[in-house]
Amino acid sequence: MPERVILVGLGLKRAAADIPTSLAELEGLALTAGAVIAGVSTQALSRWNSRTLAGTGKIEQIALAVREHKAQTVIFDAELSASQQKAIEGAIPAKIVDRTRLILDIFAQRAHTREGRLQVELAQLSYLLPRLTGAWRAFSQQVGGIGTRGPGEQKLEYERRHIQRRILELRKKIESVKRARAVRREARLSVPVPQIAIIGYTNAGKSTLLNTLAPNAAPIYADNKLFATLDPTARRVKIPGFGWAVATDTVGFIQRLPTTLVAAFRSTLEELTLADCLLFLSDAASPDREMQERAVASILEEMGAQEIPLVRAFSKADAVDAETRRALERKDPLRPLISCRTREGLNKLYEALAGALSKRWILKHLYLPLSEASRLGMIHSAAQVVSVETEGERIKIGLRITQANWGRLLKRMDGFTAVESGAATKC
Repeated sequence: MPERVILVGLGLKRAAADIPTSLAELEGLALTAGAVIAGVSTQALSRWNSRTLAGTGKIEQIALAVREHKAQTVIFDAELSASQQKAIEGAIPAKIVDRTRLILDIFAQRAHTREGRLQVELAQLSYLLPRLTGAWRAFSQQVGGIGTRGPGEQKLEYERRHIQRRILELRKKIESVKRARAVRREARLSVPVPQIAIIGYTNAGKSTLLNTLAPNAAPIYADNKLFATLDPTARRVKIPGFGWAVATDTVGFIQRLPTTLVAAFRSTLEELTLADCLLFLSDAASPDREMQERAVASILEEMGAQEIPLVRAFSKADAVDAETRRALERKDPLRPLISCRTREGLNKLYEALAGALSKRWILKHLYLPLSEASRLGMIHSAAQVVSVETEGERIKIGLRITQANWGRLLKRMDGFTAVESGAATKC
């Protein structure tokens, strides 16, 4: 049976305008976690209450609401310290959950791969470890001095050591998985196919777009929920006017993404830095679009991915009104406004992707004598062949290739002509 929850939105008066936006996102997270919203409470504070975060009167009001609505859980749109959680639990007759714990719970539901489950468990334990004192204080008899070290302290220390050992274990396992993924990544990068990473705020439509770009592949799960998909999925997609590429649907971002999750998923997020192009998708229908874009940009900067070619696009064009559409087009006329439902704007998106990928994957042409046709296998292993034509006694080969691979290929080949932008080079 779904949990009945009360949401609590808090903020300082100088930033009171941000409370409704953040609270609406918290509601989306709670619904994604399977909760039923029984009530909502907000408060703008002159300063934070160090003991309970919210004011004393507000805590009493929430306690009354819990009894009135028969709620089992209260979710705070903030990160609570161990002492704050303990104090609030003593005043409110319900389970107390903060924003970080809620997001961790959703990630635990959504992680399906071995690496994803390891990363989520690591994040959960890293979050729990400093809060053990709050969880076990009722059992503790430690007040100092001989004869005061009771079973509560032993239980607390046992739990702490157990969690610390498990964290070390998880880090080793994740490192092992990371090394295995690095081997697979090297193998993938040796295959001459460009890499596109689809990034964006959670629920921006990344999975839906990937299904649209790869209509013949097995569809991946897509839903109108926050963090509907968590584990990255790759599909081979055809870019008209360019060639083939591998597009990866990455984990969605969110404002105030818990630091424990960023740390645990760092090895996965680092995959972004290896892409040839980032496709940054923004939800055109979201009233909080600019805030969401800032949150994504902040994480990209943290990951050191600012130098990678970036294609920006607005999603969900079919869900915006005419006034919003005009405003978006005025703000950024070159950014494609796309709809996966109506296929609006996809051609512009393909053009933008082809232009970005072409910065690294350069179009070259080779003229190979028919007698040297056996060299085609070598060319396929170093480049993406986009066309093969026979012209008399020679073969004209169009290919997409990185500059580094081009140089290596030329060293391995001789007796044919390489043409780039109309200039022929004898090898």
